[in-house]
Amino acid sequence: MTGGSGVGEQDRFALTGSHIDQLVFAHDAYMASANDHYDDVLREVSERIAVTGSAGKTDIAALVCWKRLNASTIWVKDLMQMPEHEVRDATGLAFQRARSTAGVFDAADGAIAALHPLPGLRRGGAVASAVLAAGVPERMAVYDRRAHASLQNIGIPIGYTTGVYSRYMSAVEALRDDVNASHGLRWRARDVDLALYWMSNRGP
Repeated sequence: MTGGSGVGEQDRFALTGSHIDQLVFAHDAYMASANDHYDDVLREVSERIAVTGSAGKTDIAALVCWKRLNASTIWVKDLMQMPEHEVRDATGLAFQRARSTAGVFDAADGAIAALHPLPGLRRGGAVASAVLAAGVPERMAVYDRRAHASLQNIGIPIGYTTGVYSRYMSAVEALRDDVNASHGLRWRARDVDLALYWMSNRGP
């Protein structure tokens, strides 16, 4: 991993074939055990965004439910009090930036910056990443503490400081490329985050 990822080459090449195999095994195990309908909400939100080009408050609320997050928070109240057009302006710009021809680190960084006006989405955490993954499923991935922990466990520390989502996406893209090259697969970023999620739940 190079460029502004914040994840050094040493970290990437510290990965072994065993770690890559663990990712593939974890993904297979997740797919074998996953409920066929759990991601219906994510898919429906993604389909709406494909038509509208932006996410509204209803879409974000659905993703909060999908992520099983606490909605009894100040940021949810503040978000619900924003005009719908301001929410859509911010998310629409974020999706445009996420699809840009820039490297994934810069694309993710720009997308998170576009979401800054929205309460609860300013730091690139679980909600912001879910919105980006729904809006740009061909490139962005879902981030949460489990995926973060799994990266740490396989030797890719990304820290918790500002820019964590951009560093996360750099790591996800590199892992996707490694898996596809070594196993002849066609993973997207979402496949990596599912594998990382499962690895955290089951241990490295």
